[in-house]
Amino acid sequence: MPEQHPPESIFSQLDAFGHKKVVFCTDPDTNLKAIIAIHNTTLGPAFGGVRMWAYKTEGDALNDVLRLAKSMTYKAAIAGLNLGGGYSVIIGDSRQDKNEALLRKFGRFIKNLNGEFIAAEDVGTNPRDMEYIKMETNHVTGAPENIGGSGDPSPITALGVLMGIKACVREMYGSDSLTGKSVIVQGIGHVGENLVRLLRDENVKVYASDINEERVSQISKKYGAQPVSNNNIFDIDADIYAPCAMGGTVNTQTIAKLKCGIIAGSANNQLLDENVHGQMLLDKGVLFAPDYVINAGGIITGYSELMNFNKKRTLQLTENIYEATRNVLKLSKAENIPTISAANKIAEKRIEDIRKVKSSY
Repeated sequence: MPEQHPPESIFSQLDAFGHKKVVFCTDPDTNLKAIIAIHNTTLGPAFGGVRMWAYKTEGDALNDVLRLAKSMTYKAAIAGLNLGGGYSVIIGDSRQDKNEALLRKFGRFIKNLNGEFIAAEDVGTNPRDMEYIKMETNHVTGAPENIGGSGDPSPITALGVLMGIKACVREMYGSDSLTGKSVIVQGIGHVGENLVRLLRDENVKVYASDINEERVSQISKKYGAQPVSNNNIFDIDADIYAPCAMGGTVNTQTIAKLKCGIIAGSANNQLLDENVHGQMLLDKGVLFAPDYVINAGGIITGYSELMNFNKKRTLQLTENIYEATRNVLKLSKAENIPTISAANKIAEKRIEDIRKVKSSY
C-alpha cells in the first residue's frame, strides 16, 4: 500500500521549499507515476532532470523532487544562466519498468506545461530516453547529437566538478595542482567515471566505490584506480571526498568519521540537512564545495543547446565554475559562514536583482 499524504502535508512541504507548482502525473495504460516540481521561474523557464528511481514510498519521491527542483533554481542562478529551477521524477525501476510508451506519455505531461518546464536526463535516464520524450514535446534537451540534441552531459558535468575540486585545493593548499592528491569517488555512474578519468589524467590517486562491485572493478582496471568497498570509504585517509551518487551522504554519522579535508562531488543535495551539516563541516574545518555550484555542467549543457551555443562557449561556461566556487569560498571565509550559506546568498541576490529588472518597464 503506497504511503498516503493528506493534502495539508503536501502543501506544507511546498510552502517550506517555496515552490510555484507541483504536477502529479499518472497513467494506468503505461503504469506511469511521476511528479514534476517547478520551484522558481524568475530567471526563465524551469529546467531540470528526469530521474527514474524505485522510491520506497511516494512521500520519498515527493521530498526528493522538491529538494532537487529548488537546487536547480540556485544552480542556474549562481552559474549566471537565464533559467529557473524544476525537476521531475518517475517512480519505477529504470532497468525493468522503462519503455517507449511510458516515456512518451510523460512527454505529453511536459508538453501540457507549455514550456514552463524543460526536461533533461538524470539518474535512470539517458539520451535515448530524451529522444522518446522529444517525440511528444520540444521542451526537452539532451537527445542524441545525431538528431540535433546535446547528447550525454556527463563529460561536461565531470569537468565542472574538476574545476570545483581545483578551486578548493587552491584555497586549502595555495595551488590548484592536483598532482599527488588522493580522491574518493563514491558512485561510478556516467559522471563518476568521467571524473575518475579526469582525475587520473591529473596524476591523482583515486579510490573508486559503488554499490555495483562489478562496475567498480571494471572502472578501476580501466583507469588505474583503487577499488574500495562502499562500507569503508569513510575510513580512508584521503584529501578529497567526491560524492557522485545519490544525496544525503554527508550527515552527522559520516561527518564524524570523515578524514578528508575537502568535499567536492557531483551528487545533488549532498548535505542531509543544509543548516545542521553545513555548520558541522565549518566547525570541523572541512571545505565543502556546494554541489549545485560545481555540478552545473549538466544545466550548462542544456542551456547551451537551447541557446545554440557552440562547444567552445559551453566549455567556457563550465570552466567559469572555478571562479564561481572561489567566490563562494571567499564569502564563506569573510563572513565565517558555511559555504552552502554563502552560495545561497550569492544565488538569492541574483534572483532578487533580476526580479527587480523584470518587475519594471
